[in-house]
Amino acid sequence: MTGFRPEYPVRTERLELRPHRMDDLDDLFAFHSRPEVVRYTPWPVRDREQTRVALEKKLSQGELTEPGQWLVLAIELRETGTVVGEVLLKWASAADRQGEIGFALHSAHQGKGLAAEAAREMLRLGFEELGLHRIVAVLDDRNTASAQLLKRLGMRREAHHLHASVFKGEWANEYVYALLDNEWRTPRP
Repeated sequence: MTGFRPEYPVRTERLELRPHRMDDLDDLFAFHSRPEVVRYTPWPVRDREQTRVALEKKLSQGELTEPGQWLVLAIELRETGTVVGEVLLKWASAADRQGEIGFALHSAHQGKGLAAEAAREMLRLGFEELGLHRIVAVLDDRNTASAQLLKRLGMRREAHHLHASVFKGEWANEYVYALLDNEWRTPRP
């Protein structure tokens, strides 16, 4: 595989997943500025200017041209056109066909299955369109909501790394969840 660009928008039952646009700034700021949303993300609480700078970087992340890059898509509610989160897919290795997923969702929209809907579609893109063999998710072990979501998606916890990294000024433990392409194609009951 030499690169990957989905046909946009990628539609699910309630969502459109698409590359970010500059007019996403207000919606992005609405959740990038919330401590409860960014608690387990690699970025800090952002003010509007910091969100604008981050958004400018995201504008070019709508396609993968080489391993190591992240596909970063806005999660837009089809009903309202509001961006309520982001979902990510990393093309970690071409030779080993490895990937990684991630997601963040505005707290007002959590608990409704939207993150699972977006992440499930990213798994589909990774396995069925990008041709990945294995997709992982790495998360702080205190992030129980995301761990439960990953289990619902059929991912299994493969590792628990203690003091794996310094995260936001303190040692953090990490869970690694994973799913293989054959498990995606034949889900467990």
